[in-house]
Amino acid sequence: MVNGFLPGLKLGEAFYVEVVRPLLNENFPLLPHAAALIGSGSEILGFDDEMSTDHHYGPRVMLFLRDDVDPALAEAIWQMLAARLPYRFRGYPTNFTAPNPNDKGVQLLAAVESGPVNHRVEILTLQSFFTSYLGVEYDAPLAPDEWLTLPQQRLCTTVGGAVYHDDIGLEAARRRFTWYPHAVWLYLLAAGWARIGQEEHLMGRAGSAGDEIGSALIGARLVRDVMRLCFLMERTYAPYPKWFGTAFRRLACGPQLEPVLLHALHAQSWQQREAYLVAAYEMVAHLHNQLGLTQPMPERAREFFGRPFRVMALHGFADALISAITDQTVQTIAKRPLIGNVDLVSDNTDVLENHCWQPILRTLYRP
Repeated sequence: MVNGFLPGLKLGEAFYVEVVRPLLNENFPLLPHAAALIGSGSEILGFDDEMSTDHHYGPRVMLFLRDDVDPALAEAIWQMLAARLPYRFRGYPTNFTAPNPNDKGVQLLAAVESGPVNHRVEILTLQSFFTSYLGVEYDAPLAPDEWLTLPQQRLCTTVGGAVYHDDIGLEAARRRFTWYPHAVWLYLLAAGWARIGQEEHLMGRAGSAGDEIGSALIGARLVRDVMRLCFLMERTYAPYPKWFGTAFRRLACGPQLEPVLLHALHAQSWQQREAYLVAAYEMVAHLHNQLGLTQPMPERAREFFGRPFRVMALHGFADALISAITDQTVQTIAKRPLIGNVDLVSDNTDVLENHCWQPILRTLYRP
């Protein structure tokens, strides 16, 4: 019987410590490995709740073996666990259904009382995980175009989650992806400001022409762009839309900015919308200056070339950031239109979730 919800990371830790590791010690003593929960799943970001238990949830853990391990050893470990795991742990079955090909491979808890357990102790190598999840080699240097084609959702769930045991270098491998190289970070900040600059005046223009729906849509896009810029400023990867607002609220600037952005989203006229967006722009400009990446920039909005629309990016934040880039490869990329990374290029789920597109996307950043 299950008594209350247990977050997935806590359940995984208990499952590994109390059940899986003792079985490994007994059957494969001194086996070098790492144990963790990283990658896909709401629990990796600590956002799972009782509703999350309706799919993929349950006692599970990921075991990482050295890259040169004999595949037969991995199979032997899987079979041992299938035969020796208890049928329940903390009230939850340890058996799962087979991946559903009609539902993106979802697996559900399925209680059994005899026979082997179809468990979710995934057995991987470091290279197999990073290749399949990020589409890159974890121990090879990443070029700027490779960084720019890694979706932030994948990056934040690679460095997120929890590692329960590590004697093969999983933590060291994850640290390589903790944050962008400095020059790439500057480029992304510049692209974020450039994106705001492309539309901040259009919100008011659409509204003044009687198109409140169009103005509201542009306003919502600008809210998202401000939030994206805040994630970048705080050196925090932004998750995908389901948890975007939740994660934003946890940023240092979140409690101050969230009410302003909510007012902008709920505004009934373009004039109200502009007032709240301008307040947000000015707060973000102040945050920019606190970073000390460029010369001090104006923190007050200005008119857009004599038109009655107040804007901020026109002050030249993007140009100032580009001027601070010293890496020649990133400088070359920045001489072209500032398209940013893959998250700014596309919000298509199939593009962001399938790294088969990465080689094609990298050509966007090459002369």
